[in-house]
Amino acid sequence: MNRAVEPVLLALFAVGLSVAAGDAGIAKSASGPTAENALAAEQALANALLANDADAVGRLLDDDWTVISTYGGMGVRAREGFLAAIRTGQFSRKTMQLSDASARIYGNVAVVTSRLKTSGVFMGKEFDLPERQTDVLIWHNGSWKSVLTHETEIRKAS
Repeated sequence: MNRAVEPVLLALFAVGLSVAAGDAGIAKSASGPTAENALAAEQALANALLANDADAVGRLLDDDWTVISTYGGMGVRAREGFLAAIRTGQFSRKTMQLSDASARIYGNVAVVTSRLKTSGVFMGKEFDLPERQTDVLIWHNGSWKSVLTHETEIRKAS
């Protein structure tokens, strides 16, 4: 993968992923933060990304959301630029599959790790990547929001 695709990876986080509630398909929870509702929120974000629904994605990301791309680039407070790329069609997903997901809860913070298979188009260039992703979520007003997404491309051992 070349450096020209790095902005796509900054946008991933979209990758996946990353989370809240409400209209995005997850009802707010009165039970408080749990591993189960953190994983459900992560899946809701993946669904919103696959649907290329910028409004739903926006409800799942904190205003201060930051992403660290597969190649180490960092988008600080990247939320608005990411959402604009989805709205204008500069970024779209064709696939978004989460697997091997696990969540650890630390009070009102969740750390969610997963394997991700994603493909799509960014600025006219196609991408198709297997990744490991870690999302840091905060519990606020009965739902999860992503504050940090960190992506790592899975490469075959040489």
